[in-house]
Amino acid sequence: MARCNGPVCRLCRRENQKLFLKGDRCYTDKCGFERRGYPPGQHGQGRIKFSEYGLQLREKQKIKRIYGLLETQFRNLFEKAERMKGVTGSNLLSMLERRLDNVAYRSGFANSRSEARHLVRHGHFAVNGKKVNIPSYLIEKGDVLEVREKSKTVARIGGALEAVKRREIPQWLELDSTAMKSRIRDLPGRDDVTAPMEERLVVELYSK
Repeated sequence: MARCNGPVCRLCRRENQKLFLKGDRCYTDKCGFERRGYPPGQHGQGRIKFSEYGLQLREKQKIKRIYGLLETQFRNLFEKAERMKGVTGSNLLSMLERRLDNVAYRSGFANSRSEARHLVRHGHFAVNGKKVNIPSYLIEKGDVLEVREKSKTVARIGGALEAVKRREIPQWLELDSTAMKSRIRDLPGRDDVTAPMEERLVVELYSK
């Protein structure tokens, strides 16, 4: 997940969609997108007409921002998805969902993907009993993600688990909030991606 030093609410406004980049704040009336639901900048409230290329570019930027990847990271993941069997777009979204930072977020151990990345980098999680501090690590079916014993008292993780009811745990994950464990029941498919995305536009963009 790339580091963003600027106001992330501008990213939601630019994509004209709430990307839930700030955790709990996105569910309150302080949400920047709710307060100003138009693109940032001097001409943000004017009519904007995108070309075909513009639509493809905006979709790629939106997906990158949701998962917090840099261009090189995203392009490498796309090329890997392209070499896999099956539909390239669905393969791409599946791998994005399988990233360790995303799984930690989707399991309810963090309020946002950026917070999940921070926690992963600081070694608060273990996969199958082994500490993993690489946010891009891809989980597999049957893996068990858990909060390490010494990290179970971390306030951020406990607070995130208390607020997990605000968003549903996906069916491909099985959460044990008491033990702070999450088991990967199955690999995520296209239907498991809840955010509105048109991955075919990304495939078209990179196929030019």
